[in-house]
Amino acid sequence: MSSLKTALFASATAIILSACSATAPQHFDYSAFRESKPRSILVLPPLNESPEVKASAGMLASSTQPVAESGYYVFPVAAVAETFKQNGLDNAHDIHQVSLEKLNRIFGADAVLYIKINQYGTSYQLIQSDTRVTAEAKLVDAKTGKELWHGSATASSTENNNTAGQGLLGAMLSAIVQQIASSVGDKGFDIAQVAGTRLLSASATNGIMYGPYSPHYEAQPGK
Repeated sequence: MSSLKTALFASATAIILSACSATAPQHFDYSAFRESKPRSILVLPPLNESPEVKASAGMLASSTQPVAESGYYVFPVAAVAETFKQNGLDNAHDIHQVSLEKLNRIFGADAVLYIKINQYGTSYQLIQSDTRVTAEAKLVDAKTGKELWHGSATASSTENNNTAGQGLLGAMLSAIVQQIASSVGDKGFDIAQVAGTRLLSASATNGIMYGPYSPHYEAQPGK
């Protein structure tokens, strides 16, 4: 009987440990990032794979600030757009195809940030309206082409929603009101700012490292 209890306890322990390891975030390997030590980052217009036409502009505006606040020089968005335009490039897909050699020759950035938008916008569901932004990104050394970092993040307007106690009709009316409000304004942009910070901020779990213009550069807390 004792051996059965021991076996059951061992099995339960293994299941718990397995579940914990499956849900715990894996620590990112920053060795390539540390070796490269980028000071300036060129953020390319995000590649949009969602049906929302405003997604690329919204995500771009939500990405440069967390990178700059993490301690890097970020090339001004307007100047970058004008430079690409003068070189005959005005959409994200074509820009993402430009070689690192050419980007380095034009801008002289230490690293290039590529962003892809998987979801952006509002969808109507039975009892709630969900505005969701999902994006992934990778940072590449502009001279060697080596990947320094990659990550992904999602933000949703339903994260803090609580429709309990409203009843089905109340929840449906609330969802309709939210959808109308989102169509009048740009709720997607608000959610994109949250997603951008989660994805790129050095203070985020497995986000980019702190740059040389950050007071946390030497210590790199959490990295």
